[in-house]
Amino acid sequence: MFAGLSELGISNGDDLKETLTNCTEPLKAIDQFQMENGILLPTLQSALPFLDLHGTPRLEFHQSVFDELRDKLMERVAVIADGKEEDRYGKLEELLEKSFPLVKMPSIQPVVMQVLKHLPKVPEKKLKLVMADKELYKVCAVEVKRQIWQDNQALFGDEVSPLLKQYIVEKEAALFSSDLSILHNFFSPSPKTRRQGEVVLKLTHMIGKNVKLYDMVLQFLRTLFLRTRNVHYCTLRAELLMSLHDLDISEICSVDPCHKFTWCLDACIREKFVDGKRARELQGFLDGVKKGQEQVLGDLSMILCDPFACNTLTLSIMRNLQELLSQESLPRDSSDLMLLLRMLSLGQGAWDMIDSQVFKEPRLDLEVVTRFLPAMMSVVVDDHTFTVEQKLPNEEKSSLTYPVALPDAFSRYLLNNRVACEMGLYYVLHIAKLRNKNALQRLLPALVDTYNDMAFSDIFLHLLTGHLTLLSDEFGSADFCSVVFDGFLLTSFSSKENVHRHALRLLLHLHQKVLPSYMETLMKTLEAPKQCSEPLKELYTQLTEKLEAHKKSPPPLEKSPSLDMGLHPVTVTPNASVPTTPV
Repeated sequence: MFAGLSELGISNGDDLKETLTNCTEPLKAIDQFQMENGILLPTLQSALPFLDLHGTPRLEFHQSVFDELRDKLMERVAVIADGKEEDRYGKLEELLEKSFPLVKMPSIQPVVMQVLKHLPKVPEKKLKLVMADKELYKVCAVEVKRQIWQDNQALFGDEVSPLLKQYIVEKEAALFSSDLSILHNFFSPSPKTRRQGEVVLKLTHMIGKNVKLYDMVLQFLRTLFLRTRNVHYCTLRAELLMSLHDLDISEICSVDPCHKFTWCLDACIREKFVDGKRARELQGFLDGVKKGQEQVLGDLSMILCDPFACNTLTLSIMRNLQELLSQESLPRDSSDLMLLLRMLSLGQGAWDMIDSQVFKEPRLDLEVVTRFLPAMMSVVVDDHTFTVEQKLPNEEKSSLTYPVALPDAFSRYLLNNRVACEMGLYYVLHIAKLRNKNALQRLLPALVDTYNDMAFSDIFLHLLTGHLTLLSDEFGSADFCSVVFDGFLLTSFSSKENVHRHALRLLLHLHQKVLPSYMETLMKTLEAPKQCSEPLKELYTQLTEKLEAHKKSPPPLEKSPSLDMGLHPVTVTPNASVPTTPV
């Protein structure tokens, strides 16, 4: 406890023990020891007996004086560090030399740590001593740890790794939230709100203004993204940069070539739409990547691979297509649409680019524009034609039935092209927003075979289950249930546990609407297997308990929530040559 005192020429417990062992008059020896090692203030000696009369122990008095002096010293250290004196850091280094031998003494340790914290460059010898001692390393300030981390990537990785794991766990938990709603889903929180998350704030604090540590974190994120293909690492890459932007850390923002692009895209994500002006800004950044700096495309592709960016781009594409329909224009004629597709393609190709280290923007398959989008439009035309037909007087109606088959190009591109698949999935979500049961029953079975099973990804299933709550009353129909469950979800639930969980999430929310006989069959089919995860078991147990409670006391039927869809149907005149049901 008193190690280091002897190095500074201050008597310690061993000295007192030796004095008492060798003396002939112990009381005089104690008085002498107190005189030599007490507070060296002549006027104090006559005052100390008054404390004795009041029953105040000398230890208590000295401890209070010590605490006061220590606090004053720590304040003084901060004042010196913040001052303008040229030799201020020299003074702190001098104080560090005098105090460091006492760093293990609990009462003195805060002073040593305060000095270390305010030194922009701690002597390497001291850093090594701190790093080698687990207890010292644990209590030292993050400002000191940054200086240790920047030359010890493995140690920094050990500190960062639990935070990255926590971030992924939180993101995945949000996708399996028990709250199914189109208004409050995974993409509802604003970028600013997301950046207030615990992990982002901790990482931002750990990095501070240290460019080297920032680069290390980015390298960790790239490596983990490559290893796992988990797109949430792309989200964290963007959130971390924008968190540093919020704090005005120019030391890092000014050297990250992706800063302005991410800042502009962040504004689009906040608005959930890429307008024409910002689209041109983003295009300028992409076109401005200079020869020899193509590696920047790797980071830009990661930022565009962020699910929040993909969501914004695809929603903007849907809105753009709707406007093109209302104007009777072709997709290939829209420069804004082509740019949105370009950015979506760059984001979708992020993993391939970083994995191959070939930093070249992927070429968009033009047939996505010339064949897939027209095929998708033909689905809109079919739907519009049927809707108009149903509104005609009986004598003018033909025997037209709602089409079941889909254009071959539509299904083929869903399976073979990831950009087309992303648009197709969002088109399905859009149809669900419009509560278009017929179109949904036609489209859902086509999602069984999609590019890289994208239709069975957690993000899409999270959104789809939320959107299906808008059609809650339709689940009273066995035909509709059959399309949703038998025709889509149950086709892969046995091999994909995440699909199993999303199916149970949907039923937890809508079980009261489903026909009892069909619900009974579903419960047998979706029973949790013996070897499955705890979350899946818990979901099945919750659903079982809800059904039992519902049998005993059936609650009143809920009304479907009213909702402003954002993308309103486009009105058309009877003479319009092109059907303009919104995409």
